Amino acid sequence: MRIHLVDGTYELFRHFYAMPSLKNSSGEEVAAVRGVMYSLRGLVQDGATHIGVATDHVIESFRNGLWPGYKTGDGIDPALRAQFPLLEEALRAWGLTVWPMVEVEADDALASAAAKAALDSRVEQVIICSPDKDLAQCVRGARVVQLDRVRKTTRDEAGVVGKFGVSPPSIPDYLALVGDTSDGFPGLAGWGAKSAATVLAKFDNIEAIPDDHRAWNLNVARGRSLAATLSRNRELARLFRQLATLRTDVPVFESIDDLAWRGPTPALSGLRRRLAVDS
Repeated sequence: MRIHLVDGTYELFRHFYAMPSLKNSSGEEVAAVRGVMYSLRGLVQDGATHIGVATDHVIESFRNGLWPGYKTGDGIDPALRAQFPLLEEALRAWGLTVWPMVEVEADDALASAAAKAALDSRVEQVIICSPDKDLAQCVRGARVVQLDRVRKTTRDEAGVVGKFGVSPPSIPDYLALVGDTSDGFPGLAGWGAKSAATVLAKFDNIEAIPDDHRAWNLNVARGRSLAATLSRNRELARLFRQLATLRTDVPVFESIDDLAWRGPTPALSGLRRRLAVDS
């Protein structure tokens, strides 16, 4: 059995910006929701049997209280924002398990679901359907992998190392140093992808990085500069790592059997008319 975990927020954004506007007879913008539904129908047609979809019902989360610059819903196109509730309704009508997140983020739900599903001996593989670099921290060997459905590429643990230069458990530390503009935190000044990967490949995490830059495998001038920055801002780096670390304790399902897709619900007929889409 394979478990497919879908980032519904990513899918909605992706389809909103990829598809032309389309309104139903009531004037609702529905193009992005239509796109996501067609996409997930394709996932089922390709053989997916157990599916969970996480959405950001509210863009803000507990992380906004930790860092004032963390991402918010400001600036989101109203036509996109209005489709979140409709997407959740449509997914449920089609018989899918949906996790609309409020206090935490969709990525936290996906991380929690991946961790729990991987514990079940019946599960052959957990597939996180999202290219989001945050979710790379969830990858474990070839058992928990990331699937980029647009580029049709799968990233296992070796793929994470090949992409970022660090193993999955070090991804939060990596993001803490280099920053994550999509989530709204800058990282530490001067730290780039190459220097962070080089140092973390040797020391794994921020705590283990010594103050003595001579042990870092960087040239002397570069190491001295980055060491000074880290020394002054180690607590800030820990805060950024906290922002980048996904929760794995979100209550998502009791059993993987809850994720089995058993077909559409009776509510789908009304959604068909609302979306003007065949399912």
